[in-house]
Order: sequence, then C-alpha cells, then structure tokens
Amino acid sequence: MGMVQPLFAGAGKAAKMLDLTPSDFRRLVSAGVLPPPCRLGEFERWDVEQLKAIASGEAAEAARSIEW
Repeated sequence: MGMVQPLFAGAGKAAKMLDLTPSDFRRLVSAGVLPPPCRLGEFERWDVEQLKAIASGEAAEAARSIEW
C-alpha cells in the first residue's frame, strides 16, 4: 500500500510546507495573507490542497479569473 497523503496539516507542518517558521506562518494567517484554519473538533488544521495551490500560484490565478 502506498504512502497516505495528508488532507490537513497542523501549523508546524503547514509552515514547513511553505518553508516558513511556525511563527511567521501564524503571522501571515493573522494578517489574512494565508487562509485561516479549519476546525476539526478542538484542533486547527489547514487544507493541504489549498496550501499547495497557494504555493504553486494556482490560487492567485483562480482569483484573477473571477469576474466582479
């Protein structure tokens, strides 16, 4: 069986995915630069696919295609 890809990541893993320190990651979340976490019970987690889209630029491309 192959390696399981995570659907969500905690702040430490999410920061590592973006090559940030956890404090820089949380600062960018607080500033609205990065999305807020999802609540899973008592836990805060970030959507891994959303973080990948931000890192690759896909999220920015999608935002530009919105007609206001």
